[in-house]
Amino acid sequence: MANEYDIAVEGRAYLLRPDTPKEGADRPPRPGETADELSEPLRGQAKDAGLIMKPPGRTPNTLYALEATEYAQQHGKFMEFHHAAYKAFWEDRQDLGKLEVLHKVAHEVGLDGDEMVKSLEEKTYAETVMSQYQEALKYGISGIPTFLVGNLIFTGAQPYNIFKSAMERFLNQGAPPASE
Repeated sequence: MANEYDIAVEGRAYLLRPDTPKEGADRPPRPGETADELSEPLRGQAKDAGLIMKPPGRTPNTLYALEATEYAQQHGKFMEFHHAAYKAFWEDRQDLGKLEVLHKVAHEVGLDGDEMVKSLEEKTYAETVMSQYQEALKYGISGIPTFLVGNLIFTGAQPYNIFKSAMERFLNQGAPPASE
């Protein structure tokens, strides 16, 4: 989409399960899941969006992953890191709550993994992540991924034509007038 339109993609943190313990938690299989496929409706949504989403065995605490994503964004590698972290979790079933996994993902996309891990240990981006999460709650966001195109907001994995339609609507109608 960013190649087709002159847009900037900005990632914002959202804690889907803020009560997950630091070490993560076992994730029992959901009814209708197979070893390699999620249950409906996620299975169909992922397929429609062209995504691979294998059921994870554990639910990670994502605070480190969100802070690592903010680090990547601050270093101009948001999309690259996001895609690599997605693959690590959903395709390769790696635990994004572990520093060594995030270090590897950072290295894969050309970031300094050692520097990133140090920033995580020092909680450099913790306040930013929590502020973004609080802002999302304030706006009523309750799921991930959530997308904002102009004044249109939608949640969940979506096929490309949904994004294209949202962009066309925004370009044809323009941005809403700024409130005073």
